[in-house]
Amino acid sequence: MTTGPRPFSQFSFLVDLGIPGGPHAGFQEYSHIKIGGLNKSTDVTMKRGVISAPALQDWLNQRKKAPPQAHRTVAVTLQDEQHQMVRTWALLGASIIKFVGPTLNGKSGDVAIEELVLGVERIELKKEGEQYDR
Repeated sequence: MTTGPRPFSQFSFLVDLGIPGGPHAGFQEYSHIKIGGLNKSTDVTMKRGVISAPALQDWLNQRKKAPPQAHRTVAVTLQDEQHQMVRTWALLGASIIKFVGPTLNGKSGDVAIEELVLGVERIELKKEGEQYDR
């Protein structure tokens, strides 16, 4: 994670997509569903956020061209009300399953909603100051 100004500080969850220059996204909601069995993957869903368009588009393009290389270690960091980092989860072997862009409506004051669903091999809770492998 970078230090200094955070463009996604209004969101509770900062997301580093496993490439330099993160965080690349901010979301209001984060959830994961464990699929039964020891060797099954977990789906992680993040909603109500914004994503740095180039970082996401590059990952989507990589997934189309070389699916096995499109797996990454993604970091999701919870922030408190003072924008201090509280906890970080490393999503190991993450790959994009679903991306829903915002519905844009110039007549509405509604918040644009995006949803990103990742399939991950494993989730690890990182201790304060502990680094994760990209």
